[in-house]
Amino acid sequence: MVSAYILILTEVGKAAQVAARVAELDGVEAAEDVTGPYDVIVRARARDMNELGRMVVARIQAVEGIDRTLTCPVVHL
Repeated sequence: MVSAYILILTEVGKAAQVAARVAELDGVEAAEDVTGPYDVIVRARARDMNELGRMVVARIQAVEGIDRTLTCPVVHL
């Protein structure tokens, strides 16, 4: 399994709406609207990196109100 944090920039005033919609997607463990340089932070889990990439591109980035995402896979050193 692969885990990642996905940092999301939204359109102005859309953070709560985006977080609620993304939280409903399969593979998403949590989605929180936050303050700072990003508007929403998501914790997601997938079977492998390819599945994670498909989740981000096909499902998360398709949510209305999202301008940009940055995916940060979790590593265990």
